Amino acid sequence: MATLVTLHAHPDDEAISCGGTIAKAVAEGHRVVLVVATKGENGEVVEGFLRPGESLAERRAKEQEEACRILGIARLEWLDYVDSGMMGTPQNDAPESFWSADVEAAAARLAAILEDENADILTHYDPAGTYGHPDHIQCHRVGLRAAELAGTARLYESVVNRDNIKENLSRLSEEELLRVQEGGLDPAELDELGVSASEITTAVDVRDHLGLKRSAMAAHASQIADTSFFLAMPPQLFEQSFGTEWFIRRAAGERTETSLFEGI
Repeated sequence: MATLVTLHAHPDDEAISCGGTIAKAVAEGHRVVLVVATKGENGEVVEGFLRPGESLAERRAKEQEEACRILGIARLEWLDYVDSGMMGTPQNDAPESFWSADVEAAAARLAAILEDENADILTHYDPAGTYGHPDHIQCHRVGLRAAELAGTARLYESVVNRDNIKENLSRLSEEELLRVQEGGLDPAELDELGVSASEITTAVDVRDHLGLKRSAMAAHASQIADTSFFLAMPPQLFEQSFGTEWFIRRAAGERTETSLFEGI
């Protein structure tokens, strides 16, 4: 069996982007290690959600631990940087922000985990960071360099399939589309999200693990409310949207894969 290390920017990113792949890997007997760059300190939270004296970072760390339990993740590690906020905000330049971190230093932290685990696979994000978030972009840079330092040969970019989302939305009734929009998705912004289907090399069928994926997403309750775009979806749309998880393996060439573990 193999060891998969999956790098993410904030608590909840792992559940949304590849929670199904993680659950599937665990079910198949593989070891999964989650590395999170920040505790998502600058995320939004509804007033009154946090307990008196509780910080958002503390709550999100607890939520991350619960999501790890649900998905079966064997080890959780933090890179201990601070959430950089959205692109163009003052938080980008904070001294401890992930965006302002030295890539070589951050990569060395991650490489030490890869070496300790003798990792077979590392996942990170595409160069645009899925939707342009500075911490996601930095995950791409840090993951790429860490894989080089540790000699981790198999590297995947976890991506959003823009064409799949557009196709799924086109099937919705007006009422269903309105519910999705009320949950936070603006169809007008889809051209700035993810990658086109033609760029994707790896499509992992995770339909048998959607229950765990959804539960892990719900565990991040400070960020993913029941009324959010993700959890407000009708069951059929949720399966269409999240039943496959998408990756790019730059070294895969023209061939397509259905698993991160093919050939291992």
